Amino acid sequence: MKDKGPPIPAERSATLRQQMMELLTQQPMTAREISMALGISEKQVFPHLEHIQQSLHRQNRALHITPPVCRHCGFAFTKRERLKKPGKCPACRCESIEEPVFSLLPEC
Repeated sequence: MKDKGPPIPAERSATLRQQMMELLTQQPMTAREISMALGISEKQVFPHLEHIQQSLHRQNRALHITPPVCRHCGFAFTKRERLKKPGKCPACRCESIEEPVFSLLPEC
């Protein structure tokens, strides 16, 4: 039997980050929606979003984040710097928290 060598990855017209930026330019999305659209796990979305957030300053754009909100008491996590959804609300300790929503807007 002939050795086939290493597998050749499928060709893509754009990288995952480029595809993610295109999606976020079109409409605001949660990490779950991004993961479903790109076919990757939700856990993989956050490092890409962090990288996009850091590299956007060169393109005069900004990643807009609608902060998560507690569904029970309405506490808004406005000062949170992490992109992931928090585990519990600090005010009422409820775990029912809306996911943050991400969008790509031109920088003012």
